[in-house]
Amino acid sequence: MNIFRILGDVSHLLAMIMLLGKIWRSKSCAGISGKSQILFALVFTSRYLDLVTNFISIYNTVMKVVFLSCAYFTVYLIYGKFRKTFDSENDSFRLEFLLVPVTGLSFLENHSFTPLEILWTFSIYLESVAILPQLFMISKTGEAETITTHYLFFLGLYRALYLANWIWRYHTENFYDQIAVVSGVVQTIFYCDFFYLYVTKVLKGKKLSLPMPI
Repeated sequence: MNIFRILGDVSHLLAMIMLLGKIWRSKSCAGISGKSQILFALVFTSRYLDLVTNFISIYNTVMKVVFLSCAYFTVYLIYGKFRKTFDSENDSFRLEFLLVPVTGLSFLENHSFTPLEILWTFSIYLESVAILPQLFMISKTGEAETITTHYLFFLGLYRALYLANWIWRYHTENFYDQIAVVSGVVQTIFYCDFFYLYVTKVLKGKKLSLPMPI
């Protein structure tokens, strides 16, 4: 454990709570990609199967349970309780374009060819691209609500802080996980353009808007 990992976990948790709060208060999931939330739920499920086999610490166990609960509750709100407000027309990213290559890559490039390890690797690869349906949805509608941009900012910040965590661990523990680091870099790159718009527009009180696709 180090300060970067703790801050990363806090940022991740804030993002999820912020999203849940937005949906619950407005009683609407407009502007939220249900497909991205399904992918995140799949990420946590495949990564945290070791809950039933390994105990690392109370902190680790609690965070895993909280992330799983938040992910599935979000999916329930979108496809269950507030499904009438779900914008399925604009949430049209085809998940097979992500799931097929990620599944194949997790079998080809992993630390060991065991079920739990392959599923963990799958979760790492999938998390790096799970936000794409949400970004694709924003590009289709041309804009995003302020609270949604805050959610995306903290989600991206979590990933950036975890990169700092890996750098810290490399210098202090001589520990390096190529799969996690490379996937984290890819995921952070996806957020770079959004970070720029967040700082130059949202933080100045302007609504985030993107050019509509032709």
